[in-house]
Amino acid sequence: MSKDKIQQLRDLKEKAKLGGGLNKIEEQHKKGKLTARERIDLLLDKNSFVETDMLVEHRSHDFGLEKQKYPGDGVVTGSGTIDGRLVFVFSQDFTVFGGSLSEAHAEKICKIMDAAMKVGAPVIGLNDSGGARIQEGVVSLGGYAEIFLRNTLASGVIPQISAIMGPCAGGAVYSPAITDFIFMVKDTSYMFVTGPNVVKTVTHEDVTYEELGGALTHATKSGVAHFACENEIDCLMKIRKLMSYIPSNNIDDPPFVEPKDDPYREIKDLNTVIPENPNKPYDMKEIIRLIVDDNEFFEIHELFAPNIIVGFARIGGYSVGIVANQPAVLAGVLDNDSSIKGARFVRFCDAFNIPLIVFEDVPGFLPGTDQEWRGIIKNGAKLLYAFCEATVPKITVITRKAYGGAYDVMNSKHIRGDYNFAWPSAEIAVMGPKGAVEIIFKKEIEKAQDKELALQIKEEEYREKFANPYIAAARGYLDDVIEPSKTREYLYKSLKILENKVDSNPKKKHGNIPL
Repeated sequence: MSKDKIQQLRDLKEKAKLGGGLNKIEEQHKKGKLTARERIDLLLDKNSFVETDMLVEHRSHDFGLEKQKYPGDGVVTGSGTIDGRLVFVFSQDFTVFGGSLSEAHAEKICKIMDAAMKVGAPVIGLNDSGGARIQEGVVSLGGYAEIFLRNTLASGVIPQISAIMGPCAGGAVYSPAITDFIFMVKDTSYMFVTGPNVVKTVTHEDVTYEELGGALTHATKSGVAHFACENEIDCLMKIRKLMSYIPSNNIDDPPFVEPKDDPYREIKDLNTVIPENPNKPYDMKEIIRLIVDDNEFFEIHELFAPNIIVGFARIGGYSVGIVANQPAVLAGVLDNDSSIKGARFVRFCDAFNIPLIVFEDVPGFLPGTDQEWRGIIKNGAKLLYAFCEATVPKITVITRKAYGGAYDVMNSKHIRGDYNFAWPSAEIAVMGPKGAVEIIFKKEIEKAQDKELALQIKEEEYREKFANPYIAAARGYLDDVIEPSKTREYLYKSLKILENKVDSNPKKKHGNIPL
């Protein structure tokens, strides 16, 4: 083979590496954004990236596009490793036609998604695109639909992670929306179905890109984004961190890490963490961090519906998904947003064999017309459905309140909780003492000379008799009432016992979760 042919190949590959050229790369950097290849280099283990379809070009001959061809056609695709584990990745290149999606661009993405399904490896998409390539018309729309189909078929089979590193608008948003986790970058990324100009034309609202679909908007208001990252490096490092807790596919177990933190460690601070006043808040995150390995808790959806906490941690080396009520926000009550947030997380953990640990302190569902009209019945049922359906190991610790239907929903024994524990401070009842006695002893209190005193006496009697964990324990609805300081040990032992748990649901195509 002649040296000329080898040089020709080298030149072609060097051209592909430059994407839209040095000027376009400089523009990308001026916006505070990395290039498609720089992102891949940071995300993956050093020298692990194996690129595919580097020389693919578009096939369009309309609007002068035949004179503008770039090897790779606006997306870098391939595979590599994160902490030695195989992942597939696509990274859209904004320097080439604004990262717009053509037929060839879509085919490249579909090819790595198909490969990931065959070998059982996660797919990570780094999105930075102006949307469908208008010059290609329906062909580019068809490309999106091909990707959406694969997202759907891969759901629950391999983890799918989306990072929004720039614009993601129109039909493009539906691929990330189907994936398991969405990361966004503050100030440089945005997502919306229709942009500010269309919004102004149709609804006459004046809104900025950031207000309409920025990272903080989707992390706090819509709940579309699970993470609002400080910058692109922070985003890519968080994806690597997330990968350390989750398996490669729905058959594998999550990664086990030999613990340096003693699984039997006693935590005396937990014995005094619950306030004497049952209406006084405390921070459930403090309890979680005290219990888990090395005090490390990787929270998901931190800024959305903070009255429920979800995230990953380890106990004795086992990767676990944690769902916890947060008494420091809205008293830990369940509402529309927190129910949806919790349900989505529970279903992810169940799909990927990650044991669930529930820390419960819930006074019930949030009352009010807003909640009822927005569908709290249906949305609360989503969380209930998710816990009922889940067959992974499920362990609950009731720290304080477990009232009404919310007691049932938060992985009670009745919906296949494997181990259900309570602290001595637990109150398990249909409702709080005040509400209960106002109903039960309504006539008696009305007749009393000192109504306030009568209410107080009855409330104390009710609290003494019912607001404790012992009636539930006597019925076997709790497996044990434990000393708070020994919670870590109980959780670790339970995880060991449940390591080989097998449970199943009735044979069916799929259930009909109340969407």
